Amino acid sequence: MDELLTQFGISGPKFIAQVILFLIVYAVLKKFAFGPIIAVFEERKKAIAESQANAEKIKKQLAEAEIRYQEILRKANSEAQHLIEEARAASEATTQKHLQQAIKDAENIISKARESVDLDRARMVADVKREMIHLVVDTTSKVAGKILTEADQERLAGETTKQLAA
Repeated sequence: MDELLTQFGISGPKFIAQVILFLIVYAVLKKFAFGPIIAVFEERKKAIAESQANAEKIKKQLAEAEIRYQEILRKANSEAQHLIEEARAASEATTQKHLQQAIKDAENIISKARESVDLDRARMVADVKREMIHLVVDTTSKVAGKILTEADQERLAGETTKQLAA
């Protein structure tokens, strides 16, 4: 066995010293290098998870806004239908002129309600897109560990807008 160890250039005391030095270096690295590196990775992992949670929250808010939009449109259609029915009942007792006026009023209400809903929806979508772009830029700068240039921010904003539009 000694012959085999000497053939490979291993001597007992030097080998033991090397093992002890290796263990000392490993302990120092573990205490001062591995811990902080793992902490940085965990922090990045947490930041990414938070960003994904925020993205899901924004998607949920957008879905809720869409539901509210549909509800407002349904109510407006229901109210308009109700006004049209009232106008038809009243038109039996009144002239054709009154019937035309009531139908115009109902159409105006529907048009205004749709315009209002469209404006609210467009504003909500724009707000959600701005918030998503802000979150993506913040998350990217946190994950990358640097401040993004104006060109980087514009590129990320464009990419995010394309993904949200899809």
